Amino acid sequence: MPRRLAFLAFILSLCMPAAAMVGGATDVTGSGLGRHVVLIVGSRGNSCSGVALAPDLVLTVAHCVLPDAEYLIVEFDAAHHPQLKPVTSVTRHPSFKLETMLAHRATADVALLKLAEPLAAPAMPAPLAARTTFAPGEHFTVAGYGLAVRGDGKTGGRVRAANLVATGRPGTLQVRLVDPATGGERPGLGACTGDSGAPAFEETGNMAAIVGLVSWSTGPNGSDGCGGLTGLTPLVIYRDWITSTARRLGSPLR
Repeated sequence: MPRRLAFLAFILSLCMPAAAMVGGATDVTGSGLGRHVVLIVGSRGNSCSGVALAPDLVLTVAHCVLPDAEYLIVEFDAAHHPQLKPVTSVTRHPSFKLETMLAHRATADVALLKLAEPLAAPAMPAPLAARTTFAPGEHFTVAGYGLAVRGDGKTGGRVRAANLVATGRPGTLQVRLVDPATGGERPGLGACTGDSGAPAFEETGNMAAIVGLVSWSTGPNGSDGCGGLTGLTPLVIYRDWITSTARRLGSPLR
């Protein structure tokens, strides 16, 4: 019971009215890309984002679902009241190393959550992108349940989407994204607390496909915080593991 009460207290804190995100990220809760994004809460009081790959399968980052804790999916009804959905199994990539991720270096920061029952509407699975390369200046949309104001838990609980661009020398192990309006040199759009595991999409026409997951973020000019760099774990080299594991879990991808 204590863990259940901790879950409920944390979730209630996310349901308070949220302020507008600095930088103007768009609220897409329950529509558009927001239909693919899932909120994950842990018994240690952490929250992360994820993305639906199948009606009963969620993709997120491994560092969000560490051992020795319980995890639940939070769904919201039309009045934004939270409903808890059990997670029956957590499968982390066997090559994931937490110390490597904490140093902002590339690692297999991916995991799959099998659910006890399918996600409810308007949740909708999203496909994995087929791309194999990334280039500086390419645009991607990141959508997550993270905080609108760093340190203010009451600004979470809504899905916000931001259009970011690849910077530096993006590769198949790590991609760094920035707000195209600020270049990461002053506060702008970017991932924050609770956005770990948030999907980054490439959009073509009416189609959106997942290219990677948010693993970390910084403040402007590499400082601590949010609104600077958004570190992405691209899914190129993990795609086969994701699809084979989904099949083994009984949730084959379309």
